Amino acid sequence: MSRKIKLLWDFRGPDAKETAKHHTIHLKEFTTIENLEFIEIDIQEKNPMLFSAFITVNENDMKTFRDALKPHRGEIA
Repeated sequence: MSRKIKLLWDFRGPDAKETAKHHTIHLKEFTTIENLEFIEIDIQEKNPMLFSAFITVNENDMKTFRDALKPHRGEIA
């Protein structure tokens, strides 16, 4: 079984939540256009002024997503 990797994009400020939500739309569009599999796309709140959009993928697909989408950071899910 391969590990799951979470790729994250951080958004700060009073509009962070809405910006993160909007970013998930583009993540979903990318996976559809490129016909790529993913596990989850969502947002998470660190605090009211910091939200992250994320996509969770299988480790063997991570480089494809990382190279194309340039996430701010990644972590083992």
